[in-house]
Amino acid sequence: MSLPVAVDPSSSWGSRFAAYRSALAAAQKPGAGVPAYMRWVNRGAARVVAAACAASGWTPNFVSFVSVCFSAIGLVALVALSPAWWSSLIVGVALAVGFMFDSADGQVSRVTGASSKTGEWVDHVADAFRSPAIHFCTAIAVMAHLPESWWLALVALAYGWVTSGQFMSQILAEQFVRAAGRKQTRGGNLRSFILLPTDPGVLCWSFVLWGLGAPFMVLYSLLAAVAIAHCAISLRRRFSDLRALDAAAAAGGGRA
Repeated sequence: MSLPVAVDPSSSWGSRFAAYRSALAAAQKPGAGVPAYMRWVNRGAARVVAAACAASGWTPNFVSFVSVCFSAIGLVALVALSPAWWSSLIVGVALAVGFMFDSADGQVSRVTGASSKTGEWVDHVADAFRSPAIHFCTAIAVMAHLPESWWLALVALAYGWVTSGQFMSQILAEQFVRAAGRKQTRGGNLRSFILLPTDPGVLCWSFVLWGLGAPFMVLYSLLAAVAIAHCAISLRRRFSDLRALDAAAAAGGGRA
């Protein structure tokens, strides 16, 4: 079944949901090289959520708004509530649900034919603010509730800085590669598992350990270290790829 899907507005909610879900299942993005949680867990859950949202008449921008709201709830809880098992659960679940809705908004736009430049802009801007905000709020929460572990706030600030730069690098590089008519090489299943520590979903769920203290600090620091290493490798690779594109363009211009 191709996208977008034409459904009868007068049909039942269940019929619309089934049609949208079936179409999305048959037209998923390639998953090769995508971090494992995002590929096999988040996208599948978001597919169900997207079908339900589309069947309910929600617009992609409204789904993006819901995503931001869940993320905001998680971040406010992180900063405002004292570390405990129950507050950690609120933070982790809210952030993970926000991430799931973030994946659902694009699927809603594709299945309903509501794709737009505005919607894509809203999605990317929300991501650009949300990603570093998680780490900056972590730094604030550490200084507010665990001041003796001040070093973790520095880790969070570095994590947020790297996340912001990596996001910009990825967006720009992908645009340049697409504009050049080149396909991106993402790797296979092994790469998906190797990149698991860089998966935003893993970061979201790591906050269920926030109330345990040391386990969270160890896991969060490890994720930060992996993110910094991955960013360094990724920046070098993307710079080399773009240099190759520039060289190919210059050679093509010279022959013309």
